[in-house]
Amino acid sequence: MSEQRNMASQTTNNKPNRKEQKQINFRVSEQEYSKLEQSAETLNISVPAFVKKKAQGARVVAPKIKAEDSQEIARQLAKIGGNLNQLAKHANQGGTVDKQSLQELKNEVAQVWQQLT
Repeated sequence: MSEQRNMASQTTNNKPNRKEQKQINFRVSEQEYSKLEQSAETLNISVPAFVKKKAQGARVVAPKIKAEDSQEIARQLAKIGGNLNQLAKHANQGGTVDKQSLQELKNEVAQVWQQLT
């Protein structure tokens, strides 16, 4: 009986855990694949992900910010968030926040905003 349980658990463990159960395969020429690859690369996604989105009728828009730039912006926003949290904690503990600190924070936000636009 224990052998049957072991066999049953092995067959269920061999099945891949997939969100979607159905798979569709098709072939394209080298030229078609190259076009798909360029489009996917522009969007920073894989070719299969790009093709699936297009097949589902999704409007796929290229990001306006390069991946390297977005990492730098995220770093800057994290720094600004830390500064803001420090000022908020100080103010919530009854302290006063000087105008210069607020102005510096405002300038940092303006710099990030300028990178985004």
